[in-house]
Amino acid sequence: MRIPSCRLRIAGTALVVCGFFACASTYRPFPLRAPLRQDGDLRPVAVHCRTESTKNDPHHVSCAPEEYESPIIWDGADNMVFRPLAESLGVIAQTEAANVNSFDEVPDSAWFTNRPSSRPVSTEELRLGACAPAQILEPDTAADGSWVIDKGKANGSTAGFRVSIPGKGKYLFKAEEPDQPERPSAASVIGAAVYGTAGFNTSCEQIVYFKPSLLTLTPGLRSKGNFSAPTDFDRQALDKVLAGCPHRDGLVRMQASAWLPGYLIGAFRYEGTRGDDPNDVVAHQNRRELRGGRLLAAWIDHHDAREQNTMDTWIAESKDPPDSSPGRVVHYYLDTSECLGSEWQWDEVSRRLGHSYIVDWGDLAADFVTLGIPVRPWDRVKHQPGLEIFGYFDVENFDPEGWKNEYPNPAFSRMTERDGAWMARVLARFTPAMVKTLAEMGQFTDPAWTAYLGEVLEGRLERILNRYLTRLSPIADLRVEGTDKLCGIDVAEARAVREPDRFQYGARLVEGGEVSITKLGGGRICATLPHVASDGGSADDARERYVRVRIDDGVAKGPLLAHLYDLGPTRGYVLVGVERPEE
Repeated sequence: MRIPSCRLRIAGTALVVCGFFACASTYRPFPLRAPLRQDGDLRPVAVHCRTESTKNDPHHVSCAPEEYESPIIWDGADNMVFRPLAESLGVIAQTEAANVNSFDEVPDSAWFTNRPSSRPVSTEELRLGACAPAQILEPDTAADGSWVIDKGKANGSTAGFRVSIPGKGKYLFKAEEPDQPERPSAASVIGAAVYGTAGFNTSCEQIVYFKPSLLTLTPGLRSKGNFSAPTDFDRQALDKVLAGCPHRDGLVRMQASAWLPGYLIGAFRYEGTRGDDPNDVVAHQNRRELRGGRLLAAWIDHHDAREQNTMDTWIAESKDPPDSSPGRVVHYYLDTSECLGSEWQWDEVSRRLGHSYIVDWGDLAADFVTLGIPVRPWDRVKHQPGLEIFGYFDVENFDPEGWKNEYPNPAFSRMTERDGAWMARVLARFTPAMVKTLAEMGQFTDPAWTAYLGEVLEGRLERILNRYLTRLSPIADLRVEGTDKLCGIDVAEARAVREPDRFQYGARLVEGGEVSITKLGGGRICATLPHVASDGGSADDARERYVRVRIDDGVAKGPLLAHLYDLGPTRGYVLVGVERPEE
């Protein structure tokens, strides 16, 4: 007998509904295993070899990924015009990040290392940034002529040159901007410290005061800017660069960036993957650290966060030659000199930085409809007297959720609430004392500049934390202590996002039953779990051993859900998963 199609649909729906509720009663999404702590992209891999002639060897064979040259004009046009146009003609699904482990965190990888959460960062470590102690330059003890300029700067908007320093290696020296003296070098050092401390790979950056007599120039050098033709980099060109830098007691102030290790293979893209790297399997726009990096960039106003300010290096297992296989690709953030209030030559553009894209179709459409009547943030910004070196870098007009870089970034544009909450938990580890140290690292001539920068950095960070630690649960570093204590730290309470008495904790088993929870100070909490299973009997991953614990902190709208297996009073609980649902 033929069954009518409508009855089939009804029966199918009933099966789905029954199946859903049956599964809900034995909710067990996390298997009994440890979370992924380290990504597989740190393992060495071999890549295709090819003939790639060099200056000294026309038959040289390279076994590293090919260098990617990132054209600044094409990247800007693609992200401001072509990509938005293509996406407007289709449906772009906003999905969650693809490289998140069972604890709702990002594993260590060739992109990111969990630093602040593993242990507190000391002031000394913060001041070093990404520098090893042996990389710190010592101009006071260097001999005249011992710093050899061996290459002109090949790209970028800021003048500079490469210097080879005995016993230290190679460094790229960059000049200051005459209209904002001391800010670019301070921004480079502070920005690198922020990115590096947060967990990203970045370069060793220093502010150096030195005698011009330390420099000696290799003949026949050339240099080139972003949009200019190559020119000779001779003594006259060098003197011009040095003359435009700040001076103090006869010394020149410049920014020094240590040359990255390995074989340089060009910038990384914020979307897609590098096809010649077998380790690169997660589309970059779907990596949580790149998405969440938008909030870090917003904090320090790194509006110049684009692929030209990144670099991939090939770290070969054999150091000679450096482009041999096997090896692995490591991804770096570079050049934060445009943060902390960098300005363009056009005030109309400078005012909009951080608030609107250079070409912002949404703002253009809104202005067309409203005839430009509404007052926008860039209409309110203003220079602070005596603090002009920081441009329009402030707290009053900073909106963490609405912050924009110069032009759309494929990863930034896909940041979800969970990605932002993850980065906020990372940034919450920057204590007020650390923020004060960051401002001091600028080595400003005027103490008022240091004080202002510290206040703005702290104020902007507080706005980020207030926005992104109050919706999803800010409880982090969850772990089992002993056999029955589930402990963690509420980074929102630790960072005083709200008054202490606002944090009222409650915990319970989702399957039924209250759980006692204790505040230990500084945001630390511990919940004592009742055992629901015995030592022996059923298998370790039996469903009756599976427990879900809900923890609320009285501030965040959403709770934290911890998933555990109870292996009995002797062996205790095992944490296997963490969720932060929205409510």
